[in-house]
Amino acid sequence: MNKVSVYRKEHFNAAHKLYNPNWDDATNKQVFGKCNNANYHGHNYVLIVKVTGEIDAETGYVIDLKVLSDLIQNEVLKKFDHKNLNLDTQEFKHLNPTAENIAVVIYDLLRPHIKSDLDLKITLHETDNNYVKYPA
Repeated sequence: MNKVSVYRKEHFNAAHKLYNPNWDDATNKQVFGKCNNANYHGHNYVLIVKVTGEIDAETGYVIDLKVLSDLIQNEVLKKFDHKNLNLDTQEFKHLNPTAENIAVVIYDLLRPHIKSDLDLKITLHETDNNYVKYPA
């Protein structure tokens, strides 16, 4: 049977600061620039979740998009939307909240809830010009 990809697009807003606690202030500022702002900064993230698999013969779905939407809401948006990722989330207490790390964390939050025979890919737009995909 043919495989089909379905996509769910969501949005969340979050603040963060990029820094490495093992570096001094000058090195953090040099590496992360304005993303190392002491008072944090924010993004209007666009999250695209792609699920690929065979169409279920009984439902006609790869995955029920309402179920996928609810999963994203419960596992991602409730945790990250309108939060300071560095201060308000367990996931980034000790992990630098770069777009790359955020995408991997989102994947890890969703993967256990999606059938293993379905492929999962995360695209996270941090700005109009910058986005990441995981897995690559």
